[in-house]
Amino acid sequence: MSEPASISSGIAKRYATAVFELAKEANSLKSLEADVDALDGALTQSADLRSLITSPVYSRDQVATAITAVAAKMKLSQIVIGTLGLMATKRRLFALPQVLTALRAQIAAEKGEVTAEITSAKALSKAQETDLVTVLKARVGKEIKLKLTVDESLIGGLVIKVGSQMIDSSIKAQLAALKNSMKEVG
Repeated sequence: MSEPASISSGIAKRYATAVFELAKEANSLKSLEADVDALDGALTQSADLRSLITSPVYSRDQVATAITAVAAKMKLSQIVIGTLGLMATKRRLFALPQVLTALRAQIAAEKGEVTAEITSAKALSKAQETDLVTVLKARVGKEIKLKLTVDESLIGGLVIKVGSQMIDSSIKAQLAALKNSMKEVG
C-alpha cells in the first residue's frame, strides 16, 4: 500500500470509529446509516462536493462553513455535522469516502450483515433482487445488503462481490476468457 493511501486509511478508521462509537452510545445507528447513505449518494452525484473536499484552493474556514451548510441542508445528524466540521478544520475531508466505507463496514458488522456489490448489464427487477438476496444469504449465512450498479459494457450477466469473493458471470468476462484461450491455441 502506498504511503498516502495508508495515511488516509488510518485517518478514516479513526474518524469512523469515533463517529460509530458516539452514534452507538446515543442509540442512533439507524440515523448514522441513513446519513452515510445520504453522504455517499451526494458524493457520487456532485462533482462540486467532491471538489470541495479535495481542493486545496479553499481555506479551512470556507470548507468548514460550506460542508456544515451542506450537511445541515441534507438534515444529517448533529454527530455527523460536527464530525464533518472538525474534519474540515483539520483539513481531513479528503478522507471522507474512506470514512464512509469504514462506517458502512462497522454498521454492517454490528447488524451481522454483509454487503454484496452487484454489477449488472441492466437494472435488476425487484423479483431478481429478492432472489439474489435469498441465494446469497443461503450461501454466506448472514443478512445481505445489496449495493447495485449498472455497467452496460458487461453485455449481460452479473459480477458479484461479497467480501473477498468475486463471481464474474458476465458475457464480457466470458468473451475475454474465450479470446485468451484462442490465443493459447494459435
